[in-house]
Amino acid sequence: MLTELEAAAQIVYRTMTPTTEQRWPLLDERCGTAVWVKHENHTPVGAFKLRGGLVYFEHLKHTASNVPGVVAATRGNHGQSIAFAAGRSHIRCAVVVPHGNSVSKNRAMQALGAELIEQGDDFQAALEAAQAIAADRGWHLVPSFHDLLVRGVATYSLELFRAVPDLHTLYVPIGLGSGICGAILARDALGLRTNIVGVVSALAPAYARSLELGRAVSCEVTTRIADGVACRTPNADALAVIQRSVERVVEVTDDEVERAMGAIFDDTHNVAEGAGAVGLAAILRERDRIAGRRVGFVLTGANVDSPLYIEALTRYAADAASRGSNRGLTPV
Repeated sequence: MLTELEAAAQIVYRTMTPTTEQRWPLLDERCGTAVWVKHENHTPVGAFKLRGGLVYFEHLKHTASNVPGVVAATRGNHGQSIAFAAGRSHIRCAVVVPHGNSVSKNRAMQALGAELIEQGDDFQAALEAAQAIAADRGWHLVPSFHDLLVRGVATYSLELFRAVPDLHTLYVPIGLGSGICGAILARDALGLRTNIVGVVSALAPAYARSLELGRAVSCEVTTRIADGVACRTPNADALAVIQRSVERVVEVTDDEVERAMGAIFDDTHNVAEGAGAVGLAAILRERDRIAGRRVGFVLTGANVDSPLYIEALTRYAADAASRGSNRGLTPV
């Protein structure tokens, strides 16, 4: 499998350079241990998903002919990946998002050439709409979870593990599952013993509940901040991989995610969307458990609407002020 991951990496590197993995002294201080950040917020679309799209479309180019167009369901980052890769392949692209989706992500997908279609109240409803649109138009439906997508996004973990092979624990968000399955794939291909911890929103707990029960179950999604992990129904294939290979799953609240978004800005001056900050939220929740260990998290994306981000930073600053902390934004 290592050979396949290295081949996927070469496809990715035709378009983008490897992202950096970085330690930040203030973040180490806040977490009480050595913390490595994998900066997937620095890709050309501001999120890790691009890697999977590039690998998927390279395969599509060689295995399918006369593809009139592609359709994908998304909350934004997968859609940007597909729109970017489809544009490079000169293929028409439509993305289906739920009503009330991120304004900035919608604009970014349109700027990349995608036709934006709003259907349903959550990702699952958008996915069902995308399936119907693909069938009606005779277009190719790009799945949200697929072995090729996993192989592509696994390249960020390959970079991280080669740079930091003695990492004790890696915290990875679980949306539909490609990122965490890619991390497992890279770890195993390199023969490492790093513990991989999944992180979900407590207000989108489908994967956590499914792992507890040993079968896929749907759960209502009510998170206001972490749309990138707002999964109502788990993917069965992803669930099986996670069940076998993940150390544990941590649930974090919206308030914890907002504090992590503020901490990332405060300590590194990087922007993190909600899903991109859930890994740090879990580390801060488990601060005592991981003391003295080398840990990491994936800053999976930076694509957050400015009003939402301003609200998160304002609450973070107010919380820091109420605690009498000198670590936090100065309230205005």
